[in-house]
Formats: sequence, structure tokens, C-alpha cells
Amino acid sequence: MTILSVTELTLSIKKQLETNFQGVQVKGEISNLKFQSSGHIYFTLKDAEAQISAVLFKGNTKNLPRLPKEGDEVVLKGELTVYSPRGSYQILVREIQFAGVGELLMKLHQLKANIEARGWMSQVHKKPLPKFPKKIGVVTSPTGAVIQDIIHILSRRFAGFQLVLNPVKVQGEGAAQEIAQAINQFNEHHLADVIIVGRGGGSLEDLWAFNEEIVAKAIFESKIPIISAVGHETDFSIADFVADVRAPTPSAAAELVIGEKAQQILRFDDMENKIERSFKQFISQKKLRLTSMHKQADALKPSFQIATLKNRLKQIEKALNTVCLGQLQRKKERFKQLISHLKSIDPKNLFTKGYCILFSEKKESVILSTKDLQPNSHVCLMMQGGEAKATINEITHE
Repeated sequence: MTILSVTELTLSIKKQLETNFQGVQVKGEISNLKFQSSGHIYFTLKDAEAQISAVLFKGNTKNLPRLPKEGDEVVLKGELTVYSPRGSYQILVREIQFAGVGELLMKLHQLKANIEARGWMSQVHKKPLPKFPKKIGVVTSPTGAVIQDIIHILSRRFAGFQLVLNPVKVQGEGAAQEIAQAINQFNEHHLADVIIVGRGGGSLEDLWAFNEEIVAKAIFESKIPIISAVGHETDFSIADFVADVRAPTPSAAAELVIGEKAQQILRFDDMENKIERSFKQFISQKKLRLTSMHKQADALKPSFQIATLKNRLKQIEKALNTVCLGQLQRKKERFKQLISHLKSIDPKNLFTKGYCILFSEKKESVILSTKDLQPNSHVCLMMQGGEAKATINEITHE
């Protein structure tokens, strides 16, 4: 006999079980139910003599009509898996069918086919909703969120309405009879212009009152248009198919009731905005025109013309001052340049470089050439620091 390790034995069992028990369906009662923060659900499925662990992962809960609860009789669909670290096995649940749901679904389809054959679902019998209803009837529970949602929507969007609530049970024994009777009473006493019939979401069992033939008959025979708003958007009931209009939620039903008036109000609001914009534009244009006329009138006043001429005179004066100052500055600069030039050509400046100027004895003229000199003539030498007298002894010409 081959000796196996625990791991080898467990893996062998895992292979055999998971291979041979794929796609199993097991019936039993749910117990030890545990909801994890991850969204996974762990529980035990048991009957009178045995039990087995089961896990429903978060991704497989999306298609359930509702979450399981302790004591539910169910049929699980899935496969057997072995958790090697603990050496335990469990059902990996893919689907849950609650006991009785299958029968209800079959009954629902049969009733739908029967009512459709009678023509109760035909568009020919659908009545249009009134455009401006004054009295709005509601058939629902007086304590649920549905009536509060409807009142909230109507109060926010539609002033001056009259709401008539005929309170009924919306699930359980006798609920269908109360709903049908409430619809009949609205018609018998002409209590409303339009009726909303509905309730909040729930399982197929919770919504079953709205799948009863007695409710469908009352809706079909109603002379008052009926909006069905049963459950959530994904829920459908016989009442939805027979009603004149189906709303995905009770709040949406309230919106439908006041849809035409809300649209009219919206049109009036838009028209009001357009008129207001046009009026503001007209006023603005007139103000601009009036301002222009005031300016023209002011321009014709002597005081305004005098003020204008004074401003013009100041501008001219300022311009002349600017021109004169500019010319004066240029003259000063030119004068400085001339002084500098004159200084540069002043003969006395040559004295500093060893030159001198020869004058006749009486300084009557500058001697420019040797031709102006005579032997033994007296001359005057002007040089740096003063003058000197000299006598010409000899003259040499070039």
C-alpha cells in the first residue's frame, strides 16, 4: 500500500470531488448565516439528518431577487469545492432559488398570458393621462415611503393640487382585495382625475398582491387613468402591464402626473425670461440714447464750450511751453558747444605749449611774416605768464 502525505491525499480528494460534483443542485434550509464586509455570504445548508457548508461570493449576489435569511428553504445551484488548508469541503453557490418562487413565477406567466389573451394589456385600451389634473388619487400604504415621496415631488413641482389617499395594505393576505376596492371606490365616487397605484421594492412574494387578477380587473375597468408604480425600475407586475402608464418608481409616477403642467410652467418661465431679457435690452438701449442726447445738449451749452476752449487753451499752452523749453535747451547746448570751440581755438591756449605771439612795438598789429620786420626794429612777445620786449638783429627769409 502506497503511503501518501496529507497534502497528496487532500489534493486527490479535491480532484475527485470537484470533478464528479460539478453543477449540483441541493435543497435544504439556511442556517448560521454570516454576511462579510467583503460582500461574501457564508452559511450552512441543512436538512433533518445532515449539513454542508456553503459560500456565496459577492459577484453572484447581483441576480438574486433578495438576500437569503435564516430559515429560508432554498435550492442551491453550484459546484463542490475542497478547501485544502482545512481539509473541508463546501458548496460554491452560483444561484439561489427560494422555495415557492418557481411556482410563483409559473403562476405569474400563466396569469400574464391569460390577461394578454383577454386584451387587457392592449394599447387600444390605454387611456391618456389628463394634462392638468386637479385631484390626484393614490392607492398605497399610508405609512410607507411611497406616499411621502409622491407628496414631496408634487409639493416641489406642482402648487395647488388636491391629493386623495385611499390607504391599503400592499402585501400579505387581503392586500389585493383592498387595492382593487380602493380603485373601484375612486371610480364610483369620482374622487380623482388620475390614480397612482404602487408600493416600494421587494421580493416577488412581497409584490404579489399587484399580480392578482382582481387588481388587474379593477385597473382595466377603471374609467380614471391609472399609473402603476410597483417596486423598483427592474421589477414588473401584472398591474404594470394593464395600467395606462407604467412608471419605474413612485417618484417617477408623481413626475408623470404633473408632466404637462410642469412643461407649461417651464414654457411660461422661458417666455418670462425672454420678455425680461428683451425689456432689459430695450431699457439699456434707451439709457444709452438718453446719455448720448445729454452729452450733445451739454456740448451746446456756452459754459461747456468755454470749459472746452479753456481745456484746449491749456493744452496749447502746455504744448508751446514744451516746444519753447525744447528750443531753449537746444540753444543752450549749441552755445556750450560754441564756447567750447572758441576756447579750443583761443591763441592764448597755445602759450601752455611753448608758443608765443609777436606784435609790433606798440601792439598795433600782429606780425604774421618776416617780411613785416626790419633790422633793429622793436617788437613785443606775448607768451605764457606775460610779455617781453625784443629787438630784431637779423632777419632770415626762406
